[in-house]
Amino acid sequence: MKTLLTLLAILSLQLSFAQAYHGKGDVKFQVGTNLQDNGAGIMASLDFGLGENISVGVASVYLLGVQKVTNEDGKEVPFAPFKDRFDLKARFNANLGNVLNIDDNFDVYPGLYVSLKNFGAHLGARYFFSQGFGLFTELNLPISKYNTGTLTQAEKLHNQFSANVGVSFCI
Repeated sequence: MKTLLTLLAILSLQLSFAQAYHGKGDVKFQVGTNLQDNGAGIMASLDFGLGENISVGVASVYLLGVQKVTNEDGKEVPFAPFKDRFDLKARFNANLGNVLNIDDNFDVYPGLYVSLKNFGAHLGARYFFSQGFGLFTELNLPISKYNTGTLTQAEKLHNQFSANVGVSFCI
């Protein structure tokens, strides 16, 4: 019984020091998977706190799992070349964890981004289990695509609804 109480006390103390967003000077690194129609890949983001509820950052996605098609030579190749599989974004977040006051370890961050493919919005949430480690999820939705014509199947990558899920680190 003493061991169980000691363990619970240590875990409670550790969780009390975790905080999802610290404000100005806060740096968060996230890495995870990106899921969308016709592709799945790896994503990474880095956000810098500018104020109590504002952060800016960069994010990148590279799709690894895309469908293959048979080319003119009869070889199976991915239907999307590198330029369609890669995207880079500059983003702005409004960190609302302390406004919503759900839990010090929880942050919700809606935001906007400008990428190589489009202009869009995202909604993310992260929960920190300790000072430096947590989980996150994001939903991304393009608002305005740069190519206004009919998109090929490869051009639709990154120009559609997508979801990210992974781990978050406080640097």
